[in-house]
Amino acid sequence: MKRITCMRKLPLMLASLSLASTVHSQTVSSAGNTATSTDATPEVIEIIGAHLKSARIELSPKIGTTVYTLDEHKIETLGQGEDTPFNEVLLRLPGVSEDSKGSGSIHIRDDHGNVQYRVNGVQLPESISGFGQSIDTRQIDKVEFVTGALPAQYGLRTAGIVDIQTKEGGTKPGGQIGMLTGSNNYAEPSAELFGSQGNFNYYLSASHVSNSLGIENPLPGKSALHDDTRQAKTFGSLSYFTDDDTRYGLMFGTYSGTFQIPNNPGQAVAFSLTGISDAGKGFSSLPSAQLNDHQAETNRYIVLSYQKSLGNLNFQVSGFHQYSELHYTPDLAGDLIFNGVATNSLRGNTANGVQLDASYKLNNTHTVRSGVEYARQTTHSNNTVAVFPADNTGAQLGTDPLSIVDNSGKTGSLTSLYMQDEWHIAEPLTLNYGLRFDKVAAFVDEHQWSPRLNLAYALNDDTAFHAGYSRYFTPPPQELASQGSINLYAHTTNAASIPVSDNVKSEKTHYFDVGISRKLNALLTLTADAYYKKVANLIDEGQFGQALILSPFNYRQGRAQGLEFSAIYNDKLWGGFLNFTVQKAQGKNIISGQSLFAPDELSYIANHFVYLDHDQTYSLSGGVHYDFGDSQLSADFLYGSGMRRTSDNGEPNAATLGQHATVNMSLTHVWNETAVGKLQGRLALVNLFDQSYLLRDGTGVGVGAPQYGARRTLFAGISLSF
Repeated sequence: MKRITCMRKLPLMLASLSLASTVHSQTVSSAGNTATSTDATPEVIEIIGAHLKSARIELSPKIGTTVYTLDEHKIETLGQGEDTPFNEVLLRLPGVSEDSKGSGSIHIRDDHGNVQYRVNGVQLPESISGFGQSIDTRQIDKVEFVTGALPAQYGLRTAGIVDIQTKEGGTKPGGQIGMLTGSNNYAEPSAELFGSQGNFNYYLSASHVSNSLGIENPLPGKSALHDDTRQAKTFGSLSYFTDDDTRYGLMFGTYSGTFQIPNNPGQAVAFSLTGISDAGKGFSSLPSAQLNDHQAETNRYIVLSYQKSLGNLNFQVSGFHQYSELHYTPDLAGDLIFNGVATNSLRGNTANGVQLDASYKLNNTHTVRSGVEYARQTTHSNNTVAVFPADNTGAQLGTDPLSIVDNSGKTGSLTSLYMQDEWHIAEPLTLNYGLRFDKVAAFVDEHQWSPRLNLAYALNDDTAFHAGYSRYFTPPPQELASQGSINLYAHTTNAASIPVSDNVKSEKTHYFDVGISRKLNALLTLTADAYYKKVANLIDEGQFGQALILSPFNYRQGRAQGLEFSAIYNDKLWGGFLNFTVQKAQGKNIISGQSLFAPDELSYIANHFVYLDHDQTYSLSGGVHYDFGDSQLSADFLYGSGMRRTSDNGEPNAATLGQHATVNMSLTHVWNETAVGKLQGRLALVNLFDQSYLLRDGTGVGVGAPQYGARRTLFAGISLSF
């Protein structure tokens, strides 16, 4: 089991590791052709797999960036271990702050979404936003979290790169089955299977989650009304080696989830519906505690890859297919009487494309990398909307609803290419410079050439400095940017106050980053990093209406800045980490999706910089773990100073919610030799002190209902490895 819980890599050390990987791959390649026959031993396959994995990692440079690494042992120290939702794993990293599941789950450096997920070197296509987490934590061998001024290879989604190396089959077939149970009817069975057969290597996993607190509670209690969820995930990684320099890979993942939308009792009737309610008399035969809204989500992808190592040349080409779908089903009568509109909304997105990355070591001082990616997306948005007739002031004219069909679709494309050079100028100094081109053709047709420059300098063996500048181009998410017809809703209770809604534009950013790492001794490493970005057409997202689907919009101007500090301590038996972030993000003048906003809100933001609704000034995370014998005791905490809300005098996002902190503890024990195999038991308390805290209060730009964090939760689990 790995004992490095969270390692901060010095920027110049990354260059050295990359060079070492290249030398290693050449050595293995020249060792002979023992892997070309179909009866290769598992040990030989493991060596070849390690060689090609090293070559694949070599394709993605991280010179001059900020990189944090999470491994299996770090994940095991968390309360739910490998059953921890992946977004909660990322909360233990610097610059990552918590948000509600309906708003994107996490924010990296005060950005909304804009996260790029890469699995085994392949960038995953975006799925439609929802509550589900398509990545299953148990499939992870290692995660590299990359932020800062990114090299030219990384584009489109740039707030942070989550680079995942998945588990692979070992020399011996094996697997694991487990069960985690907990408060709020939590149950999660899971299974893994891995191994190799000749030149074939495989890893498969599956899990199923059910509980009665699927979405954040709109009330501060320990349980929620109408909040059940069922979620299932599968993942597979298959590899076949034709020789010791060639691998064919097949990777796939599926996710399906159903959610009840939690109810907020005691809400006042706002509209009259024949036979159900009378808003004038406050009468309703359907209280808000009995509403029956649902949401279903699906996401599946498949990636076929070909990897080749030819001495100084390494490349990987991948073809991918992805489909995601989100379906919101309203309580027709309930949504009408409380909101005046009930929307049955189905959004789907299909993406097909290809990605090629290559690196070539020219000599001891220059490594050139280049690549291209093309994706073609087809999106559809089908909505059947029930509304009441209304006059020009929005006053209801009749108690019988109208039904409006509002469907739209779009086929678009994303094209990207890049070239860069990693130049080792001298022993302590490395420069990575490059140029990237991105083009989007969908609801907007835009492109940009983006220069990148990253510098890493080793002041001595224990101290490294990095600095960088990147120009970013971030297109709006096509699957969310569909524009319905505003005119369809004229003279109804869903009429827009502002009958204008320009298409969402691509975000264009100047990004500056500087940082330093200091290894104080063999056990303790400290890092500090500062960033600033100036943004044109800043993209934000919000929930508008009952359907829990996010809609993007632009601020004409945006700016953000922040400082991050991190400390990592690793000893033989115990270790710990501490992260602190201070940040600020603001936008001014909304220039797209105007129909989503109230006139006074738009008018104020047109002339004032306002905080982004997800801005949180201070974030802290930390944890410790101690190993004794076959047991481990661990604890961690998360602190947030609170996100934004509308001020008491009505200024959007001008005030903050209250601060909150949660503490979690867990105890695990391993029985290595039993009659059935290796057993691991787990007990955990999440939110140990049972704090009640608000993530959202229902106010702010693009914020839906109030959302409280989960109260104290007890988990107990057992797993069997065979």
